[in-house]
Amino acid sequence: MNLQEFESQYRNNMDEALNELQTAILLLAQVQNTISLLGSYVQSLSQTVEEYINTQNLE
Repeated sequence: MNLQEFESQYRNNMDEALNELQTAILLLAQVQNTISLLGSYVQSLSQTVEEYINTQNLE
C-alpha cells in the first residue's frame, strides 16, 4: 500500500467513523427527549392518582 492509498483509506474510515458518531449523537438526543417526555407522563399520572386517592379519602 502506498502513501496515497493509505491516505485515501484513512480519510474514508475517518469519514465513516464521524458519520456513525453523528448518528449516535442524534439518536442519543432522541432518547433523552423520550426519557424527558416519559418523566413528564409519570409525574402527571402520579399527580392524578394522588388527587384521586385524596378525593376518595375525603368521602
